[in-house]
Amino acid sequence: MNLTLDFGNTRVKVAVFDGNKCIHEYAYDFFSVKECETLLSMFQIKRAIVCSVTEIDATLSEYLKTTFNPCVFLDSQTPIPIINAYATPITLGPDRLALAVGAHELHPEHSVLVVDAGTALTYELIDETGKYLGGNIAPGANMRLKSLHDYTQKLPLVSLSDTNSNIGNNTNDAILNGVVYGIAYEIDSYISFLQSTYPNLLTFLTGGDAFYFAKKLKSSIFVSPNLLLIGLNCILNYNICSVHE
Repeated sequence: MNLTLDFGNTRVKVAVFDGNKCIHEYAYDFFSVKECETLLSMFQIKRAIVCSVTEIDATLSEYLKTTFNPCVFLDSQTPIPIINAYATPITLGPDRLALAVGAHELHPEHSVLVVDAGTALTYELIDETGKYLGGNIAPGANMRLKSLHDYTQKLPLVSLSDTNSNIGNNTNDAILNGVVYGIAYEIDSYISFLQSTYPNLLTFLTGGDAFYFAKKLKSSIFVSPNLLLIGLNCILNYNICSVHE
């Protein structure tokens, strides 16, 4: 079995795969050796892959390296089953790369756009030949809400919540609607623009705010909250096969 670990900006998302089937998943506020040992008591995990956009505790990192064979720490040097055409691969976040692999794995016959609605709002484009062409990075919803408060003197800090009207009739609603529909229109615009170049384009929406924004979009999309973990499992299996060839 495979263990996939995604150390994000706010949580650690973990999944156990048996082949290509996800049999267990969980999101942790904190993940240490203790949590890993609990997983090992539940599943016969032999291999692992780690994707991190933050610094991993040295004790945990060493434990993972000595416990799993292989334990892949995803970076720009890791072999992947798609072509990476990014001009500066060393600066490309491993999470973005894993999302691209996951989307292509699910629909290899299509060009795909991945929209990750998390701390940041990222866009990743992969063509139907399996080439990762790059993407864009923008502030996520909570970052936009916090910025309006932090960089002004009088605007309040508003939390992301449901909104049913496009135009706010009070300051809180005006801020919330401005951020929410600004993002929704942004995503719809990206999809519309790219479909003119890639007619068979499919769009995946993932990340912590995926279900929230899925209800606000006019475009046809697939919500895939575990897309990054699927991509990690695919990369791990690819590396295992490469070793045995």
